[in-house]
Amino acid sequence: MIFVDTGAWFAITVPSDPNYPTARAWMQQNQPSLLTTDYVIDETLTLLRARGECQRAIVLGEAFFSGTLTQIYYLTQADIQVIWQNFRQFADKQWSFTDCSSKTILEKLNCKEAFAFDHHFRQFGSVTVVPIL
Repeated sequence: MIFVDTGAWFAITVPSDPNYPTARAWMQQNQPSLLTTDYVIDETLTLLRARGECQRAIVLGEAFFSGTLTQIYYLTQADIQVIWQNFRQFADKQWSFTDCSSKTILEKLNCKEAFAFDHHFRQFGSVTVVPIL
């Protein structure tokens, strides 16, 4: 299982993104079970819309919620309490609350790989980030 972050979803979706060629090539060559969270989906769809990619946001949202693209982990109230603790504990980092949610769920599910372009994932220390750039 490979966790997919916001930046990777964005890069796969938007041809003008500088990481698009790498993201598309990686996605075409790798068909493992993909995992993301409802928070990452929220962040991705919001980012697409904010950057004027409304139609792409709708198409990607349809793919997310059809259940064919990725497994979606929905955060629980207990998860959010742990995320909040991580957010406070790692105040020296510039991790967003969503970054902390990803770290928490990666550790909870013992997921060791993440498809991400966000350098914060390398700071987690508990996952291998792919693609290796």
